[in-house]
Amino acid sequence: MKPILQVEDDPNDVFFLNHAMNKAGVGNPIQVAVDGQQAIDYLKGIGKYADRQLYPLPCLVLLDLKLPYVMGLEVLTWIRSQPHLDSLVVTILSASAESTDVATAYRLGANAFLTKPSEAHKLESIVKAIKDFWLVHNLLPPEVPVENYTPPHLPKRTASKRNVKKTLNAQRNGSSATSKQLSGDTVAA
Repeated sequence: MKPILQVEDDPNDVFFLNHAMNKAGVGNPIQVAVDGQQAIDYLKGIGKYADRQLYPLPCLVLLDLKLPYVMGLEVLTWIRSQPHLDSLVVTILSASAESTDVATAYRLGANAFLTKPSEAHKLESIVKAIKDFWLVHNLLPPEVPVENYTPPHLPKRTASKRNVKKTLNAQRNGSSATSKQLSGDTVAA
């Protein structure tokens, strides 16, 4: 059974998600990366994550936005730039419900955006929905070894790197960048 990669820096959120996963009967092991750089290293399979027997690629990434070292949207941008990870399911699980965060996450290729609830029973409900949809009912494409991978000739779902950086910088600086402020490089998902 493939693991779930939880990218979360708050140990309380890690604990409560793990508890909710156990209560919902999720059998997938949960690997935790406590910052964005650790998540990238895990997905690259480098450093302490080089052993793919111990650290296999996940079937699902639960990604927080506000992370040390590399922010969640930058991790998402990196994931979507990796041809062998283009079908990896990435669900944003964040305390933020800001419309600019939601819009940017989807524009960058997030599969879903969920807001962390403060009540345990609501988190359990979210985890049950994640389990039912992503882990039970959803069909994932077969894995293709990286050496045999041929990228499809489809339009990209993400904005250009230049415009992604503009959006991320605008969000860091507190302005609300909209898709109209980006050049025409953005293609709707």
